[in-house]
Amino acid sequence: MWRRSNKAGSRTPEAPNVLKNAVREARIEAAERSAVVVDLRDAEVARLELLDEALDAVFKDIPAGVELFDRGVSKGSVARLWVDVIAHVEMGRDKRQYRFVLDTRYGRTVLAESYDIPEMAQAVTRYVARRLVERERALADGVTAGPLVTEQIVRLDRPRQRWFLLWTFFFGLIAGAAALFLLALLTQPHP
Repeated sequence: MWRRSNKAGSRTPEAPNVLKNAVREARIEAAERSAVVVDLRDAEVARLELLDEALDAVFKDIPAGVELFDRGVSKGSVARLWVDVIAHVEMGRDKRQYRFVLDTRYGRTVLAESYDIPEMAQAVTRYVARRLVERERALADGVTAGPLVTEQIVRLDRPRQRWFLLWTFFFGLIAGAAALFLLALLTQPHP
């Protein structure tokens, strides 16, 4: 930290700054790695866009009134081709394998895995067909889809919520009165 100067006034030659060179090399390596990661991410997105183009014919055949599907490629930290709200295609760990995944309440389920676009397009086509059949059955059974169902559920839950709030208020009132009575007994001066 403190360096003494030579009495003769001559300076010792400085040793090469090893840490400075090591930091510079580390920065170069980090830049190269980030460039590779960006290239891999771009390759993932490009492969998913190829699958998206292969699915154009399938999604053109869906009737106009059906709003179950919302297809598109998202370019987040993990690139995904969304088929609908709960199903998407992502790339596997090796970045060449397609993985068709369904999000359920019990976790993710892998519906199909393949390296080939036609096989994955066929798996997505089967999924879309199953969803359309489920929709037809629901409509045939008289279950209405959309905002009407949610309004009916909300209307059914409101009376239950009122009773719950009323019971909670009375329970709190009784518990508060009991706590005040107990506090009065404990703080009463002894004769």
